[in-house]
Amino acid sequence: MSTSKNIFKKITTQKLREMKAIGEKISMLTAYDYSMAKILDRAGIDILLVGDSASNVMAGNETTLPITLDHMIWHAQAVVKAVDRALVVVDVPFGSYQGNSSEALRSSIRIMKESGAHAVKMEGGIEIKESVERVINAGIPVMGHLGLTPQSIYKFGTYAVRAKDSDEAKKLLNDAVLLQELGCFSIVLEKIPALLGKQVAEHLHIPLIGIGAGSHVDGQVLVVHDMLGITQDFKPRFLRSYADLNGIITEAVGHYIRDVKSEDFPNNKNESY
Repeated sequence: MSTSKNIFKKITTQKLREMKAIGEKISMLTAYDYSMAKILDRAGIDILLVGDSASNVMAGNETTLPITLDHMIWHAQAVVKAVDRALVVVDVPFGSYQGNSSEALRSSIRIMKESGAHAVKMEGGIEIKESVERVINAGIPVMGHLGLTPQSIYKFGTYAVRAKDSDEAKKLLNDAVLLQELGCFSIVLEKIPALLGKQVAEHLHIPLIGIGAGSHVDGQVLVVHDMLGITQDFKPRFLRSYADLNGIITEAVGHYIRDVKSEDFPNNKNESY
């Protein structure tokens, strides 16, 4: 059951702006498959992000870079089928929009047409200005992403907090204002100082969704596998685990194995007649 104080039947980009205006925080989680998306949507989540983090948690890759546009569309199709209420946003993967604005538009159109998603997300600021502008002008809602941008991990060389020095902080703020002016409906801020997150939130009228960006932004996003305790080797300071599904699943599978080995499963209660 959703704990939202203003329960919308269907979340849209306009509803997100209304939530920011009344001070209602926005909840966002990743989803990559039908079954999990169905659970999250029924629980009342506001935004489901079909993240390129599927490259890590679903495919076991070290970075988000290997995942392809076809992969992202496949995951998005499954998530969209499960959703009745949440806004579904899909990451445009690395290599599918950085080249030029025409490529960005083709990739975004494919995502929208083939998956039925509601919006796309792209990483970067002024560097992708033309791509963002062209996609938005085509009628496709765009969520921005600033701070730590995982698709640029080899450029940064680390997953450490970004924008700690004044020059990078100033650029991030300028990029956030630019993305708003271009028409982005929201921006994800990842791993930046909490004070900078507050400053950006105060400058913008569009919702800011944080992951490791402090409590003064308009909402929060986590990778669902991290939040549910499925992943065990990733425990950054900003993460809060709300369950230990790794332990629960391990125990359940162990119980199943013991029952099979001892011939307790199946028993006469499980037989087909």
